[in-house]
Amino acid sequence: MEKFEKLTAVAAPLPLVNVDTDMIIPARFLKTIKRTGLGKSLFYTLRFDEQGKERPDFVLNKPAYKAAQILVTGNNFGCGSSREHAPWALADYGIKVVIAPDFADIFYNNSFKNGILLIKLPQEDVDKLMEDAERGANATVTVDLENQEITGPDGGVIKFDIDPFKKHCLLNGLDDIGLTMQKQDAIKTYEEKHKAEQPWL
Repeated sequence: MEKFEKLTAVAAPLPLVNVDTDMIIPARFLKTIKRTGLGKSLFYTLRFDEQGKERPDFVLNKPAYKAAQILVTGNNFGCGSSREHAPWALADYGIKVVIAPDFADIFYNNSFKNGILLIKLPQEDVDKLMEDAERGANATVTVDLENQEITGPDGGVIKFDIDPFKKHCLLNGLDDIGLTMQKQDAIKTYEEKHKAEQPWL
């Protein structure tokens, strides 16, 4: 998993509440167990019409937001089923940060395990960032994880809270496998001891 320290990128406004995981990545695209290739189907029913053509009014189809890496959205983002394909799709598309008043618990934890920083903020702060994001290509926002700060296009700073363990994992690029591999020496010692004591197993 890539380390996350600081990101300066365009923020896209998605002023919707209760965006569920089926809206993030529809069930018909869940035939893969790979983490790659899902970005093209992110928000599929919002991005494309019945003929598969882009809907020009959807935010990520607008030229100013096609390279957005930050998403500012509404309450309860990631609700619905617990599919891990949802953060996979966001990450594969290039979204590295999602800012909202609140997130569904399982989606929240899955996102951090896949290198996506989710930031919970009071509604008034989300509203301010949503206004900033509506500036299009000028909606450049900087997210500094180490200092837990968001700097808007006008230089205003918003502080955010984050669980220290999740922060440590993102700063150091540690997913569950990476965390386990940090204990590699202890695991090897245990396996050698176990084999010596019970060689018949």
